[in-house]
Amino acid sequence: MARDAPEDDPDAGRLMSARIAGEIRSAVLSGEMRPGTRIRQELLAAHFGASRIPVREALKQLENEGLVVMAPNRGAWIADVNSEESIEIYKIREAVEPLAIGESVPNLTDGDIETLDRIVRELEHVMTLEEYIKLDREFHLRTYSRAGMPQLLAMVERFWNSTQHFRRQFVSETYAKDGFPFSDPQHVLIMDAIRARDVEAAQVLVRLHIRRTRVVIQTTEKGAARPIVASRVAQPQAHLGSVYRGKRTNE
Repeated sequence: MARDAPEDDPDAGRLMSARIAGEIRSAVLSGEMRPGTRIRQELLAAHFGASRIPVREALKQLENEGLVVMAPNRGAWIADVNSEESIEIYKIREAVEPLAIGESVPNLTDGDIETLDRIVRELEHVMTLEEYIKLDREFHLRTYSRAGMPQLLAMVERFWNSTQHFRRQFVSETYAKDGFPFSDPQHVLIMDAIRARDVEAAQVLVRLHIRRTRVVIQTTEKGAARPIVASRVAQPQAHLGSVYRGKRTNE
């Protein structure tokens, strides 16, 4: 049977696993698959025409990236953090991301800086929240990309993954509350520091940039009746709509 091919062909299995991981990753980061959403492995296997082996490998990879949680006898679901956990992560980011940009800035090429300049310009003209979130993520992770510290960069990306829904809410309730497009002056300032190869200024600005979001989360939490969480109301289902059902349970 075609479904068993990945088990007989390791290369095909790896390709299938990468494809499954890629599609789920895109769905999570875009907000299509919400935090706490249950993942049905058998439905994923049927959806991709695969056995459960590449599905499990894909989910393990996504677990390493902080996007999925897996538990024996309970299954898998999209990772979720509450506002208290998110605040902790933002405090850690305030410490580690200035290190990342400090190590990266001296090594950025002229081509890197041209790309970053282009992204900042594009951010000031985007018309949708999802486009903004995608470009904002690309901008910041690219500023760290030449750090030459793979463990640090993996940690940073994992933190970005686990707080994606808080960033989406922050943007929609602050800068984008009056609609798109809008300008974030902190991106421009960070870009000015990078262009000048001013490591200290870039580190200070990144720390303040992250702290701004944390303070908003803390302020909202204190004034709200319940923690900030991403909405779990059923959304219109897209190409992966049939492979997840309901919310996490303790069963």
